[in-house]
Amino acid sequence: MKTAELKMTQEWDKTFPKSEKVNHSKVSFINRYGITLTADMYVPKNAEGKLPAIAVCGPFGAVKEQCSGLYAQTMAERGFLTIAFDPSFTGESGGLPRYMASPDINTEDFQAAVDFLSNCDKVNPDRIGIIGICGWGGMALNVAALDTRIKATVASTMYDMTRVNANGYFDSEDSEEKRYEKKSALNKLRTEEYAKGEYSRGGGCVELPVPDDMPFFVKDYSEYYKDRAYHERSLNSNEGWNSIGCMSFMNQPILKYTNEIRSSVLVIHGDKAHSFYFGKDAYENMIKDSKYTDNKELMVIEGAVHTDLYDNTDVIPFDKMESFFNAM
Repeated sequence: MKTAELKMTQEWDKTFPKSEKVNHSKVSFINRYGITLTADMYVPKNAEGKLPAIAVCGPFGAVKEQCSGLYAQTMAERGFLTIAFDPSFTGESGGLPRYMASPDINTEDFQAAVDFLSNCDKVNPDRIGIIGICGWGGMALNVAALDTRIKATVASTMYDMTRVNANGYFDSEDSEEKRYEKKSALNKLRTEEYAKGEYSRGGGCVELPVPDDMPFFVKDYSEYYKDRAYHERSLNSNEGWNSIGCMSFMNQPILKYTNEIRSSVLVIHGDKAHSFYFGKDAYENMIKDSKYTDNKELMVIEGAVHTDLYDNTDVIPFDKMESFFNAM
């Protein structure tokens, strides 16, 4: 298996300051679909021996220069070898067409990161964990149910992308009629865009200032992606996904087997986040009828909104995550 030659920015272009406590480098690896993924690797300075390792990804539509990189660098400061990677079709990673998502391929992206870490000479292959943020929190739980090499998983401020695509926000479109309307519109668009030979874009965050009549979480996202963490390669910072890019999430429930996860899982969510119901329900479904509940935990951060767990280092429970991963 050979990785493709991809252009990777060598200068520091993150949305957070560079730490003097870790060494940073660019790496690449290939998934089982032949797509080459790029990642930032963070290694504690003066580290000796084989280290516990963590792969980080998310949020959905973000790039590794945003909060996944912040998580990865911070955990490296605490003694872990970490990588923050761009998923397929996104950022500096390969895959065509661009701006697409797939519950299968994106699950594989996390597994490919574990492949890479398992073969890294600086890593203890028996101590590999993952962190998924926002939509990648749900993906991380799906991976944990599939990949027995993963010893510990954190899902932070998570979304269930299958649920929100099928049911809408707060399950407001949870009916066969609403789903049929949505599928009909998307399939009509597929026909039109195939004829044109190009995809339209949809989504991305609302430009600032966000109108007063918009929901708080819309403003919350825009203040992160359009302001303090803007990045030119981030889909959420810019025009968003291809309009049909997330279509297959509608009928592929990725959390079906989470109650069979034997390894440790920590779900972290703010109780003021609009997305809190995703994390709370995912945790409850994970422990329901499960034989493996002793190493599962829901950590609720009082007063925290969704993006507080993106970059608010006074809120993100890094001490808790450090002790959690040290136990794997």
